[in-house]
Amino acid sequence: MTDPAEAPPALRHAEEVMGTVVSFDVRGGDPEAVRAALVEAIAGLHRVDEVFSTYRERSQISRLARGEVTVGECAPEVAEVLALGAEAERRSDGWFSTRYEGRIDPTGIVKGWAVERAARRLAAAGVSGVSVNGGGDVQVYGVPGPHRPWRVGVSDPLRPGGLAAVVSAAGVGELAVATSGTAERGAHIVDPRTGRSAVTDLVAVTVVAPRLTWADCWATAAFAMGSRQGLAWLESLPDVEALLITAGDEVRCTGGLAARLG
Repeated sequence: MTDPAEAPPALRHAEEVMGTVVSFDVRGGDPEAVRAALVEAIAGLHRVDEVFSTYRERSQISRLARGEVTVGECAPEVAEVLALGAEAERRSDGWFSTRYEGRIDPTGIVKGWAVERAARRLAAAGVSGVSVNGGGDVQVYGVPGPHRPWRVGVSDPLRPGGLAAVVSAAGVGELAVATSGTAERGAHIVDPRTGRSAVTDLVAVTVVAPRLTWADCWATAAFAMGSRQGLAWLESLPDVEALLITAGDEVRCTGGLAARLG
Protein backbone atom coordinates (compact mmCIF):
# COMPACT_ATOMS: atom_id res chain seq x y z
CA MET A 1 0.00 0.00 0.00
CA THR A 2 1.14 3.54 -0.73
CA ASP A 3 1.73 5.65 2.35
CA PRO A 4 -0.75 8.56 1.98
CA ALA A 5 1.94 10.85 3.36
CA GLU A 6 4.01 10.13 0.26
CA ALA A 7 1.22 11.12 -2.14
CA PRO A 8 1.91 14.45 -3.88
CA PRO A 9 -0.44 17.35 -3.15
CA ALA A 10 -3.47 17.56 -5.44
CA LEU A 11 -4.92 20.65 -7.11
CA ARG A 12 -8.41 20.16 -8.53
CA HIS A 13 -10.55 22.53 -10.55
CA ALA A 14 -13.67 22.33 -12.74
CA GLU A 15 -14.28 24.90 -15.49
CA GLU A 16 -17.41 25.41 -17.58
CA VAL A 17 -16.18 26.02 -21.12
CA MET A 18 -16.84 24.85 -24.69
CA GLY A 19 -20.36 23.77 -23.76
CA THR A 20 -19.15 21.24 -21.19
CA VAL A 21 -17.24 20.98 -17.92
CA VAL A 22 -13.49 20.46 -18.03
CA SER A 23 -12.11 18.98 -14.81
CA PHE A 24 -8.46 19.18 -13.77
CA ASP A 25 -6.67 16.91 -11.30
CA VAL A 26 -3.04 17.95 -10.93
CA ARG A 27 -0.54 16.19 -8.65
CA GLY A 28 2.81 17.43 -7.34
CA GLY A 29 5.00 20.22 -8.68
CA ASP A 30 5.79 23.64 -7.31
CA PRO A 31 2.43 25.07 -6.12
CA GLU A 32 3.02 28.53 -7.57
CA ALA A 33 4.14 27.17 -10.95
CA VAL A 34 1.22 24.75 -11.04
CA ARG A 35 -1.33 27.46 -10.27
CA ALA A 36 0.14 29.69 -12.98
CA ALA A 37 0.03 26.83 -15.49
CA LEU A 38 -3.59 26.08 -14.54
CA VAL A 39 -4.58 29.70 -15.13
CA GLU A 40 -2.89 29.58 -18.55
CA ALA A 41 -4.52 26.25 -19.43
CA ILE A 42 -7.99 27.56 -18.51
CA ALA A 43 -7.45 30.78 -20.44
CA GLY A 44 -6.37 28.67 -23.41
CA LEU A 45 -9.62 26.70 -23.33
CA HIS A 46 -11.71 29.87 -23.29
CA ARG A 47 -9.62 31.24 -26.16
CA VAL A 48 -10.32 28.04 -28.14
CA ASP A 49 -14.04 28.50 -27.49
CA GLU A 50 -13.90 32.08 -28.75
CA VAL A 51 -12.00 31.11 -31.91
CA PHE A 52 -13.70 27.82 -32.82
CA SER A 53 -17.28 28.01 -31.55
CA THR A 54 -19.72 27.48 -34.41
CA TYR A 55 -22.43 29.01 -32.20
CA ARG A 56 -20.72 32.41 -32.12
CA GLU A 57 -21.38 34.41 -35.26
CA ARG A 58 -18.20 36.43 -34.88
CA SER A 59 -15.86 33.56 -34.02
CA GLN A 60 -13.01 33.13 -36.45
CA ILE A 61 -14.23 29.69 -37.54
CA SER A 62 -17.73 31.08 -38.28
CA ARG A 63 -16.26 33.95 -40.26
CA LEU A 64 -13.97 31.52 -42.11
CA ALA A 65 -16.94 29.29 -42.97
CA ARG A 66 -18.74 32.32 -44.44
CA GLY A 67 -15.67 33.27 -46.48
CA GLU A 68 -15.13 36.58 -44.66
CA VAL A 69 -11.54 35.73 -43.69
CA THR A 70 -8.84 33.35 -44.91
CA VAL A 71 -7.06 30.73 -42.83
CA GLY A 72 -3.97 32.93 -42.94
CA GLU A 73 -5.91 35.79 -41.39
CA CYS A 74 -7.06 33.62 -38.47
CA ALA A 75 -5.17 32.68 -35.31
CA PRO A 76 -2.38 30.12 -35.97
CA GLU A 77 -4.40 27.50 -34.07
CA VAL A 78 -6.97 27.46 -36.88
CA ALA A 79 -4.44 26.28 -39.46
CA GLU A 80 -3.10 23.74 -36.94
CA VAL A 81 -6.52 22.25 -36.20
CA LEU A 82 -7.55 22.15 -39.87
CA ALA A 83 -4.28 20.38 -40.75
CA LEU A 84 -4.91 17.81 -38.01
CA GLY A 85 -8.46 17.37 -39.29
CA ALA A 86 -7.19 16.80 -42.84
CA GLU A 87 -4.80 14.16 -41.48
CA ALA A 88 -7.65 12.48 -39.60
CA GLU A 89 -9.76 12.48 -42.75
CA ARG A 90 -6.94 10.91 -44.74
CA ARG A 91 -6.17 8.23 -42.15
CA SER A 92 -9.87 7.34 -41.76
CA ASP A 93 -10.49 7.21 -45.52
CA GLY A 94 -13.01 10.02 -45.19
CA TRP A 95 -15.00 8.66 -42.25
CA PHE A 96 -13.87 11.64 -40.20
CA SER A 97 -14.50 15.10 -41.62
CA THR A 98 -14.08 18.75 -40.64
CA ARG A 99 -16.94 19.80 -42.87
CA TYR A 100 -20.68 19.83 -42.22
CA GLU A 101 -23.31 20.72 -44.81
CA GLY A 102 -20.54 21.95 -47.08
CA ARG A 103 -19.07 24.34 -44.50
CA ILE A 104 -15.90 24.17 -42.45
CA ASP A 105 -16.76 22.75 -39.04
CA PRO A 106 -13.88 21.23 -37.01
CA THR A 107 -16.11 20.60 -33.98
CA GLY A 108 -15.24 16.89 -34.02
CA ILE A 109 -11.56 17.50 -33.38
CA VAL A 110 -11.40 20.75 -31.41
CA LYS A 111 -12.39 19.51 -27.95
CA GLY A 112 -9.96 16.59 -27.86
CA TRP A 113 -7.17 18.75 -29.20
CA ALA A 114 -7.89 21.55 -26.70
CA VAL A 115 -8.09 19.23 -23.68
CA GLU A 116 -4.88 17.47 -24.70
CA ARG A 117 -3.15 20.83 -25.11
CA ALA A 118 -4.33 21.96 -21.65
CA ALA A 119 -3.05 18.75 -20.06
CA ARG A 120 0.28 19.09 -21.85
CA ARG A 121 0.65 22.66 -20.60
CA LEU A 122 0.28 21.45 -17.01
CA ALA A 123 2.59 18.48 -17.54
CA ALA A 124 5.27 20.92 -18.73
CA ALA A 125 5.02 22.78 -15.40
CA GLY A 126 6.91 20.00 -13.66
CA VAL A 127 4.01 18.12 -12.08
CA SER A 128 4.20 14.43 -11.25
CA GLY A 129 0.82 13.74 -12.79
CA VAL A 130 -2.14 15.42 -14.46
CA SER A 131 -5.59 14.29 -15.59
CA VAL A 132 -7.85 16.55 -17.61
CA ASN A 133 -11.41 15.39 -18.30
CA GLY A 134 -13.38 17.26 -20.95
CA GLY A 135 -16.96 16.04 -20.86
CA GLY A 136 -15.90 12.41 -20.41
CA ASP A 137 -12.89 12.45 -22.74
CA VAL A 138 -9.69 12.24 -20.70
CA GLN A 139 -5.98 12.93 -21.19
CA VAL A 140 -3.52 11.86 -18.49
CA TYR A 141 0.21 12.31 -18.05
CA GLY A 142 2.49 10.90 -15.36
CA VAL A 143 1.06 9.27 -12.25
CA PRO A 144 -1.23 10.41 -9.40
CA GLY A 145 1.09 8.99 -6.76
CA PRO A 146 3.89 6.51 -6.08
CA HIS A 147 3.14 3.07 -7.57
CA ARG A 148 -0.34 4.23 -8.63
CA PRO A 149 -1.46 4.66 -12.24
CA TRP A 150 -4.26 6.89 -13.45
CA ARG A 151 -7.47 4.91 -13.96
CA VAL A 152 -10.34 6.10 -16.19
CA GLY A 153 -13.86 4.73 -15.93
CA VAL A 154 -15.82 4.14 -19.14
CA SER A 155 -19.57 4.70 -18.76
CA ASP A 156 -21.90 1.89 -19.75
CA PRO A 157 -24.21 3.42 -22.40
CA LEU A 158 -26.94 0.86 -21.75
CA ARG A 159 -26.87 1.03 -17.93
CA PRO A 160 -26.89 4.64 -16.69
CA GLY A 161 -24.60 5.05 -13.71
CA GLY A 162 -22.71 1.84 -14.46
CA LEU A 163 -19.24 1.26 -15.89
CA ALA A 164 -18.47 -0.77 -18.99
CA ALA A 165 -14.75 -0.87 -18.19
CA VAL A 166 -11.92 0.79 -16.29
CA VAL A 167 -8.84 1.76 -18.29
CA SER A 168 -5.45 1.85 -16.56
CA ALA A 169 -2.47 3.99 -17.60
CA ALA A 170 -0.05 1.63 -15.82
CA GLY A 171 3.34 1.53 -17.51
CA VAL A 172 2.86 4.49 -19.84
CA GLY A 173 3.63 8.18 -19.41
CA GLU A 174 0.64 9.43 -21.41
CA LEU A 175 -2.76 8.01 -22.20
CA ALA A 176 -6.07 9.26 -23.56
CA VAL A 177 -9.57 7.77 -23.43
CA ALA A 178 -12.35 9.11 -25.68
CA THR A 179 -15.90 7.88 -26.24
CA SER A 180 -18.31 8.64 -29.06
CA GLY A 181 -21.89 7.46 -28.94
CA THR A 182 -25.57 8.24 -28.60
CA ALA A 183 -26.11 7.83 -24.84
CA GLU A 184 -25.37 11.41 -23.80
CA ARG A 185 -26.23 13.56 -26.81
CA GLY A 186 -28.41 11.37 -29.00
CA ALA A 187 -27.72 10.86 -32.71
CA HIS A 188 -25.24 13.72 -33.19
CA ILE A 189 -22.50 11.87 -35.12
CA VAL A 190 -22.65 12.57 -38.85
CA ASP A 191 -21.94 10.09 -41.63
CA PRO A 192 -19.67 12.17 -43.92
CA ARG A 193 -20.87 10.23 -46.98
CA THR A 194 -24.51 11.27 -46.54
CA GLY A 195 -24.30 14.38 -44.37
CA ARG A 196 -26.97 12.87 -42.12
CA SER A 197 -26.80 11.24 -38.69
CA ALA A 198 -24.80 8.02 -38.75
CA VAL A 199 -27.10 4.99 -38.47
CA THR A 200 -25.12 1.95 -37.29
CA ASP A 201 -25.44 -0.98 -34.90
CA LEU A 202 -23.33 0.84 -32.30
CA VAL A 203 -24.27 2.82 -29.21
CA ALA A 204 -20.71 3.66 -28.12
CA VAL A 205 -17.08 3.44 -29.19
CA THR A 206 -14.32 4.06 -26.67
CA VAL A 207 -10.79 4.53 -27.99
CA VAL A 208 -7.60 4.33 -25.92
CA ALA A 209 -4.51 5.97 -27.42
CA PRO A 210 -1.58 8.15 -26.32
CA ARG A 211 -3.14 11.42 -27.52
CA LEU A 212 -6.69 12.65 -27.02
CA THR A 213 -6.69 14.54 -30.32
CA TRP A 214 -6.55 11.25 -32.20
CA ALA A 215 -8.52 9.13 -29.74
CA ASP A 216 -11.47 11.51 -30.13
CA CYS A 217 -11.24 11.48 -33.94
CA TRP A 218 -10.91 7.70 -34.18
CA ALA A 219 -13.88 7.09 -31.87
CA THR A 220 -16.05 9.35 -34.03
CA ALA A 221 -14.91 7.77 -37.30
CA ALA A 222 -15.31 4.20 -36.03
CA PHE A 223 -18.82 4.93 -34.76
CA ALA A 224 -19.84 6.15 -38.22
CA MET A 225 -18.38 2.97 -39.77
CA GLY A 226 -20.34 0.53 -37.59
CA SER A 227 -19.01 -2.31 -35.46
CA ARG A 228 -17.59 -4.67 -38.09
CA GLN A 229 -15.72 -2.14 -40.22
CA GLY A 230 -14.92 0.09 -37.26
CA LEU A 231 -13.31 -2.68 -35.23
CA ALA A 232 -11.23 -3.90 -38.18
CA TRP A 233 -10.02 -0.36 -38.88
CA LEU A 234 -9.18 0.37 -35.25
CA GLU A 235 -7.19 -2.89 -35.09
CA SER A 236 -5.04 -1.58 -37.96
CA LEU A 237 -4.02 1.62 -36.14
CA PRO A 238 -0.75 1.59 -34.16
CA ASP A 239 -0.91 2.19 -30.39
CA VAL A 240 -4.73 2.17 -30.44
CA GLU A 241 -7.11 -0.06 -28.49
CA ALA A 242 -10.88 0.16 -28.40
CA LEU A 243 -14.12 -1.06 -26.85
CA LEU A 244 -17.26 -1.10 -29.01
CA ILE A 245 -20.75 -1.66 -27.62
CA THR A 246 -23.69 -2.44 -29.90
CA ALA A 247 -27.37 -1.66 -29.42
CA GLY A 248 -27.83 -5.40 -28.84
CA ASP A 249 -25.48 -5.21 -25.83
CA GLU A 250 -22.62 -6.98 -27.60
CA VAL A 251 -19.14 -5.91 -26.51
CA ARG A 252 -16.35 -6.04 -29.09
CA CYS A 253 -12.73 -5.19 -28.33
CA THR A 254 -9.41 -4.83 -30.10
CA GLY A 255 -6.91 -7.58 -29.37
CA GLY A 256 -4.73 -5.61 -26.99
CA LEU A 257 -7.42 -3.89 -24.92
CA ALA A 258 -7.30 -6.41 -22.07
CA ALA A 259 -3.76 -5.28 -21.22
CA ARG A 260 -5.11 -1.76 -20.63
CA LEU A 261 -7.93 -2.73 -18.28
CA GLY A 262 -7.69 -2.77 -14.51
